[in-house]
Amino acid sequence: MSFDIFGLDPRILDGVRAAGYTKPTPIQRQAIPEVMAGRDVLGVAQTGTGKTAAFALPILQRLLDGPRGRTRALIIAPTRELAEQIHGFFHTMTRRTGLRSATVYGGVGRASQAQALRRGTEIIVACPGRLLDHMGEGDADLSGIEILVLDEADRMCDMGFLPDVKRILRELPVDGQTLFFSATMPMDIRGLADRILRNPLAVQVDTIAPAATVAHAIYPTTDRLRKSMLETLLRREATGRTLVFTRTKHRARSLAHDLERSGMRVAELQGNMPQSKRQQAIDGFRSGRYDILVATDIAARGIDVTAVKHVINYDAPDTVDAYTHRIGRTGRAQLTGEAFTLVDSDDSELIERIEKTLGMPLERRRIDGFDYGAFTPETALNPVRRAAASGRSGGGGRRRAPTRMKRFG
Repeated sequence: MSFDIFGLDPRILDGVRAAGYTKPTPIQRQAIPEVMAGRDVLGVAQTGTGKTAAFALPILQRLLDGPRGRTRALIIAPTRELAEQIHGFFHTMTRRTGLRSATVYGGVGRASQAQALRRGTEIIVACPGRLLDHMGEGDADLSGIEILVLDEADRMCDMGFLPDVKRILRELPVDGQTLFFSATMPMDIRGLADRILRNPLAVQVDTIAPAATVAHAIYPTTDRLRKSMLETLLRREATGRTLVFTRTKHRARSLAHDLERSGMRVAELQGNMPQSKRQQAIDGFRSGRYDILVATDIAARGIDVTAVKHVINYDAPDTVDAYTHRIGRTGRAQLTGEAFTLVDSDDSELIERIEKTLGMPLERRRIDGFDYGAFTPETALNPVRRAAASGRSGGGGRRRAPTRMKRFG
């Protein structure tokens, strides 16, 4: 099956081919025809499933007909990085169409954004807070919006943007088409979707199953050993482009500084950074200037970097969904990747839930030659080991461990 089946304009198909897309993903196969037919969509989908093309391509098809120079499509995203990623996709696809896209987000000057909005653009990709600012200044005219997209709605909820989103919705035409995407469906998000969607097509694609090309492993540790264990992994095992996740902004900043002092090419990405510094970090990681990017969950959401070889959870995530989001950064486009998680005894229940979700055990590893002191990693996750004995989880794994690593369990 190719993109030709959707009846897209040849100018759009040229953009699809230029981007290297050949076959539509499951969410694209389900959503594109329905969006083109004018139907609302409720999509439960993660990063990496192709959801951007699932809404962007039919939007472009619609915008080719009708007036130019006024805003007809609005995409709301939670982070600047995701907004830029979506805008970049539109830019690639619109080169032969004459359609224009503008981004609106905080952390940068407002003047250039206001100029682009006043000049006229068919598509706005925006973060909620800055969009409200421009609406208040009269820069953004949303009276002609025909299609609204809410992307990563659950993350907007996590970041406290729902009140802003609701204020924006009150200013939009009531008869427009709405496309609603979220990786999870907490109660607040479900309630919002129920209020704004009309007879939507429900699409759920790979919400919890990570890519089959990702190999998973856990490394039992303690807080005292955590940093030295990470450095050992980075030097011995995690060669290539590596994304390291921490729980807080402070830990991301501190860890990146320590790794840099140890001679590694590393950048940090966390919410308190100016936009210019954030973009430098992302661009440097993408270009290969930095081998390692240390990031928080929220700051990393929306990053589009191919060929990430390793994801390392320096701090275990809080939920299974967060684990899935993190490791979704590797193993893309059929490339192999590895996900390492440093765990302590407090993470036992989380590991059980992850294993249940994956339908497979996470490989337990011990680093050969690493100075564990009095700590015994083999007994660090006793609840999980008991689960392994009952057949619910346990040692082994899908890939053979490197010879310098010892497996147990």
